[in-house]
Amino acid sequence: MTRTGFYQSAAAAVAGWLAAASSAVAQSAGAEKKVHRKGPKPTKTPLFNGAVSYGNLLFIAGKGAHFEGDIKAHTDHVLKEIETELKNAGSSMDKVLKCNVYLNTLNDYAGMNEVFLGRFGGEPPVRTTIAANGGIPGNSLVEIDVVAYI
Repeated sequence: MTRTGFYQSAAAAVAGWLAAASSAVAQSAGAEKKVHRKGPKPTKTPLFNGAVSYGNLLFIAGKGAHFEGDIKAHTDHVLKEIETELKNAGSSMDKVLKCNVYLNTLNDYAGMNEVFLGRFGGEPPVRTTIAANGGIPGNSLVEIDVVAYI
């Protein structure tokens, strides 16, 4: 391929990418940030919201389990809380795209995985799992946040 041919091919590829990006921006131009609440709007500004969407993307804040129990009980509780938030916003577990799991200790990795497996349908989301240095707020053994679509 000649240098001119290479530049023409590259220019065509960039033009195609720009057209696709412009289309995506145009489609989301009417999108607005929406807060999904299970109850009335708080009278004071909250520290953060539990579930926010923009267009068809839904972001659910980290959920923890704040009771005595083992990693399996905590993971089950957290996943049920996430499912409730997803349904409240018009989504579901099988529409989760990204999942972040924060463990109090990596020693709980196998137990968390036992409960986690299959909870997001046959095609689970991408996932990142880390052990949080210093622990998780509220003495939860696990905290999970997700990104889903509506």
